[in-house]
Amino acid sequence: MANNNTELKGWAKYCKEQNIEFSTKRIFIDGLGGMAHGLFASLLIGCIINTIGMYVPLLKDIVVNPWGSEALAGANLLIASKTAAYAVQGAAMAAAIAYSMKAPPFVMYSTLAVGFAANALGAQGGPLAVFFVVVIAVFAGKLVSKRTPIDIIITPFVTIVIGVLFAFLIAPPIGKGAVLLGDLVMKATALQPFWMGILVSALMGIILTLPISSAAICAGLGLVGLAGGACVAGCSAHMVGFAVASYRENGVQGLLSQGLGTSMLQMGNIVRNPRIWLPAILTSAITGPLATCVFRLQMNGAPINSGMGTCGLCGQIGVITGWFSPSEEAIANGASAITPAAMDWIGLVLICFVLPAVLTWLFGLLFRKLGWIREGDLKLQLK
Repeated sequence: MANNNTELKGWAKYCKEQNIEFSTKRIFIDGLGGMAHGLFASLLIGCIINTIGMYVPLLKDIVVNPWGSEALAGANLLIASKTAAYAVQGAAMAAAIAYSMKAPPFVMYSTLAVGFAANALGAQGGPLAVFFVVVIAVFAGKLVSKRTPIDIIITPFVTIVIGVLFAFLIAPPIGKGAVLLGDLVMKATALQPFWMGILVSALMGIILTLPISSAAICAGLGLVGLAGGACVAGCSAHMVGFAVASYRENGVQGLLSQGLGTSMLQMGNIVRNPRIWLPAILTSAITGPLATCVFRLQMNGAPINSGMGTCGLCGQIGVITGWFSPSEEAIANGASAITPAAMDWIGLVLICFVLPAVLTWLFGLLFRKLGWIREGDLKLQLK
């Protein structure tokens, strides 16, 4: 028994020296957050660039090929940029996950190859496969990092080989599982748009405000279509809702930081008084079914947009992009390009901005009168 205790202490000491932390925060909060950042810097920004390159006059005609490269012959600069961004999404996610998990330099650099392999093998469920495989590769790389005189060889070797091994072992089933679960949510939303509109919208809004990446979850599950629209509704309800409800405490700075940034800024206040969350949750439970049943709001852009809400207006950009140029995931779900009618635009504005602002403000007034929300409960420390 004494030997076991000694070994445990030794292992714990070794993990601390190597900065190996098996915690929910390090893996699921930091790791998923990094994954979302990597997706944003590759797939999502590529999607935005593609839309600009296809539909903005003048910009869509820019062709830069001073050296006469055959590979770029006739290529629109922005479309070529999109292609490059899409191509590295697995590597970008991997690097961002490794960075968020405080991986040493050689481990982080080596995860680029691991992310590429996991994303390719995970197919449509690639983002979720990348997350789990890269987490394993980071831990493997940290185990040997800076422990040998030839660290420049050993650390990349271990990280890449272990990472690619697990990519072959678990990426395909994770990818298939993520696609099946995403399909289940999307089909259930199509069959029961009212109840699923409430559930998906409220749940995704809650996840967005928690220190968990709603964008990464939507990307991992490939949520598009009506389910994606419900996600956009719920996330927007929380972001715009908290921004408006806390305006008297936080002013314009709080309005912008929450409305265009993240409602996660309120987590500290929510822990102190959970009832401040109710206006946003109730609002999302209303806007969700309105999005799915009344306006038939579909998010057919890149799945990551579904979990972005009004952050940089990415959720709305995803909806608009999906109208004109649906993503591969949306096309696989039966989507096709449309010319949006006036009702589509009205629905987008109402669901994402007007109703969240008005409803959350009204619920907030009610709860302030009931004494559930007190002056200063929503105050943010922004300076």
